[in-house]
Amino acid sequence: MSRSESPCLSICIARLKATASAEHFAIWVLKAPYPGGYVHHDCMLPADLSQTWYAWQQLFSLESIPLPVAATQSATVIPAIPLASAGQTSSYSARLMQQLGLSLWQWLFAGVIQNSFAQSRGIAIGQDKPLRLRLEIRDPELIALPWEIMQPQAGQPAISLNQQLLFSRTVSDVDPLPNRNPAQSLNILLVLGEDALGSVGGQQNRLQLQQEAAALAQILEQCPQADITGEDTFSVPCQVDTLIQPTPAELIERLENGNYNIFFYAGHGVPAPAGGQLLLRPGTTLSGTELAQVLVSSRVTLAVFNACWGAQSDRYNHAPSPRSSLAEVLIHHGVPAVLAMRDSIADQEALSFIQAFAQALAERMPVDRAAAVARQQLLTLYKFNQPAWTLPVLYMHPEFHGELIEPVDEVCTELPKNSTTWIGQSMPGAFLRPVGTLDKVWPIRGGLMRVGRLWENDLVIQERWVSQRHAEIFCRDTASNGYPSPTYFLRDFSRYGTLILLPAGWQKIHHQEVPLQSGVQLKFGSSQGQTWDFVIDSPQSSIQT
Repeated sequence: MSRSESPCLSICIARLKATASAEHFAIWVLKAPYPGGYVHHDCMLPADLSQTWYAWQQLFSLESIPLPVAATQSATVIPAIPLASAGQTSSYSARLMQQLGLSLWQWLFAGVIQNSFAQSRGIAIGQDKPLRLRLEIRDPELIALPWEIMQPQAGQPAISLNQQLLFSRTVSDVDPLPNRNPAQSLNILLVLGEDALGSVGGQQNRLQLQQEAAALAQILEQCPQADITGEDTFSVPCQVDTLIQPTPAELIERLENGNYNIFFYAGHGVPAPAGGQLLLRPGTTLSGTELAQVLVSSRVTLAVFNACWGAQSDRYNHAPSPRSSLAEVLIHHGVPAVLAMRDSIADQEALSFIQAFAQALAERMPVDRAAAVARQQLLTLYKFNQPAWTLPVLYMHPEFHGELIEPVDEVCTELPKNSTTWIGQSMPGAFLRPVGTLDKVWPIRGGLMRVGRLWENDLVIQERWVSQRHAEIFCRDTASNGYPSPTYFLRDFSRYGTLILLPAGWQKIHHQEVPLQSGVQLKFGSSQGQTWDFVIDSPQSSIQT
């Protein structure tokens, strides 16, 4: 397992058979972080789950999609959910949301599946990493369920909001994922297709699309300047190119000639057997299968769809067709990650999610963690008892570990021989020590020291203003740049910056790189923090640790 890869538990659901009294399903573990985690559980679909799902749709959805229940069970009886009593503010919608989330969890994580989950969660906690939890649904009638709202107990966060349980859906019947390196920036192709009203208004409608594209591009390009979580913000740049109602040939040419890692589509479309149809312009469509081929050949990592149908299955004779949703088709063909909507979403809700999602990606979060952060933003804005936060659905390829952008810890710890920081000769020893002490020092080993709150750093500083991965001190061969060779540098990528004492006084270094002289003093994050001496060790001195 690589440094950045988290333990993964992948669970699958499939229908076995129907009897006169119940529907039987198999739930089993496809992938687990330990050998004994591969377990299998047969179960029936509970009638109360079907009833709660029916009540959910009566309240939140424009379309009713029944669950596969036996003829003797009633799926049309709305369950008795207690209304808020005097002095309580919980609404019927909030209680219904919670009850469906609890029912889904209790059905999925039953018996040995619960044991495998608990063991996998313990392994992830032991490694100080989130557990990556993926769900594959092979029965198309279960696709429409809002699995993202599952929660283990009342008062605990839903599974798709928990950043220690990175949740996504998946498909195991997939083409292999080609090798690709994480990108250094967000390169987005933004495509605006035909909207729900078609081309009504002619030139006026196109002008509105141009204004919408410009506004959305501006929001996306500003994302690296923001800070959504209060964590480290060693952000990456974002470049957005736009296409408005292109022909299929124009879209394919732009994808093939560009170097995009994100494809973003906003517009109308309809479900269909081959992954739906994108309505690019009046009378012109592109199927999901056709799009999948060009996205894979263009090595796009993430496809995002601001449309109300992307995670829905096509239906024939009122029954859903297997593997027909746009998201599933794209994953099946080898696109690493797809984010689409399970149901209709309001424009402002979608915009709020997209802005938060792109911002989190710019902060180097994995795709599934970024989705959780953006979903939390929707919940904060539109509240738990509204369906907005439940609508985005993330699918991830089983071989994809979520890294769209190179993580900070990989950026600041890898020193390949051909990099500018590699030293081909012996380097002077150096260390940090708290000001006022002589017997406690932290040596800089191998020419690199990582500083921050996380235990994995070389120097761990448990001060609240210090970022998890705050800064690094490294040695670089700089003979050709006018510095003594080799020279130590400080690189800051923290939230609050690093203070360095210069002749003119304390100076703040924020997302910058500066050379360090022996004897200089440093403070990480705040002027109230511990003061550290940076010392380049002379050959005669000795260091005790």
